[in-house]
Amino acid sequence: MSTFHSLKLPSLGGGEISLESFKEQVVLVVNVASKCGLTPQYAGLERLQQNYRKQGFSVLGIPCNQFAGQEPGSDEEIRSFCALNYGVSFPIAGKLDVNGAQRHALYQLLAGDGAAFPGDITWNFEKFLIGKDGRVLARFSPRTTPEDPDLSEAIEAALAGSS
Repeated sequence: MSTFHSLKLPSLGGGEISLESFKEQVVLVVNVASKCGLTPQYAGLERLQQNYRKQGFSVLGIPCNQFAGQEPGSDEEIRSFCALNYGVSFPIAGKLDVNGAQRHALYQLLAGDGAAFPGDITWNFEKFLIGKDGRVLARFSPRTTPEDPDLSEAIEAALAGSS
C-alpha cells in the first residue's frame, strides 16, 4: 500500500476518512476555505467531480484556516456552506494544518522535505493530483482554476494510466 493510501484524515462531524478508500482512483487534493476570494472554485471542483467520477476520480477537500482565517467555521457550518452554495458531493475532511509545526502527515507527504513538489502551501485552493498508485503527479497553484485545460489534461492522463 502506498504512503498516501495508508493515511487517515479526520472527517467533518467526527470519525475519519481512510485514504485507502481512494485506492485505484485518481484524486485531486485541494485545501479549501469558505471565506476566500477563490471560494467560487468549489463550483468548478464539483464539475470535475461530476465529469470524471465514473472514470475513477475524486476531489478531496481539506478545509484549512491557516490563511487569513478564511475557514473559521465549525464542521457543520463547513458542510452546510458547501452543500447549500455549491452542491458539493465530493468528500471533505475535517480542518487540517497544511503548513507549520502542526502540518498534517498528508501535507508532509505532499509538500514537505523530500516530497515530489516540496514547499509550503501558498494559499487556499492549492491542488495536488494523486495517481491511482498513490504517487503525487502534479501540483497546481491556487490561481489554477478547475477549468484550466492543463488541470483537465493532467486528470485525463492520470485516468488513462499515463503521467
